[in-house]
Order: sequence, then structure tokens, then C-alpha cells
Amino acid sequence: MSPPSAVEGRVVGLHRKAESPGARGLPKPSVPRAQLGPHGVDGDYNRWREETRHGDPDQAVLLLPLEVIEALNSEGWPVRPGDLGENITTRGLPNAAFAVGRQVEVGSACLRVSKPCHPCEYLATLPYVGTVRWAEFARTMTGRRGWFARVERPGSVAVGDAVVLSD
Repeated sequence: MSPPSAVEGRVVGLHRKAESPGARGLPKPSVPRAQLGPHGVDGDYNRWREETRHGDPDQAVLLLPLEVIEALNSEGWPVRPGDLGENITTRGLPNAAFAVGRQVEVGSACLRVSKPCHPCEYLATLPYVGTVRWAEFARTMTGRRGWFARVERPGSVAVGDAVVLSD
């Protein structure tokens, strides 16, 4: 039996968006530090998660590698950290390093990857997508939208903190 593998990266962005009547969670403004609890990032409101998924704890936090954003930029999509609704933007962890069941130690919190995030129609609200380019962007985002995680141990996270993935 081989020892558990661990992969390390860094937090390069933290994002949250307060509830605003009628507004969606895209894009999410950046913050330097955040507190993670059982329901996700304190001060972050995700209308879809709350109204459709009834606060599903398996969708408490959305993680996205900066490498995905950089690839999208090189393909002509001017995506910025927070645009895709992620709460934590990482660097040094390729999208393929994330997988359902992997543990994520970040700051003083511990998360567990629960499921991939799939493209949703709210991405059409981004000014560079719109309804005209929505289908093209959805195809582009398939398999690259990020990863949902459950908060197993609440804690604080700051930009610059290590992110350690383990089995």
C-alpha cells in the first residue's frame, strides 16, 4: 500500500458576496481574509445554493485553481478571480489535483471536496459572456468550473495561506 499523497499550493484569492435582493453571486468581490463555517464563507450568500439546494453543506465552499483562469484568459475569455463565483482561488494546484473525497487543509480550516461544479446559466450575467456567447462559454467551462467542498473543521483563511490536498 502506498503512503497518502499530498499536493501543496497557495491561496491567491478569497471572495464573498453579501446578499442583495434580486442579485446573483457573480462576480464575488475579493477580501484579504475569511472565516469558514459549516455553511461556507461568513458573509457570502449564494442564492442558488440557498434557494434550490436548501443550504447543502456539500456546496459550502467553491474552490478554483488560478491555472484555470489563466487558461481561460489565454483562450480569449477575460475571466478574473471571483468572476466564476469561487470563494477560494488557489495557485500551484492543477484542476486535476482536485477530486471528490480529497481533504483540503487551508488556513486553520479543513474541507472535503464533495463534487465538481458545473457551468450554470448565471455565467451569462458576466459582461464578456452574455446570452449570445453563453453556449460557447458553457462548453468552454465544462470540467473547469471548480470544486465544491464541505467544511469539516471551521477556521480562518487568508490570502497567502498554504492549501494542502491529501487523500
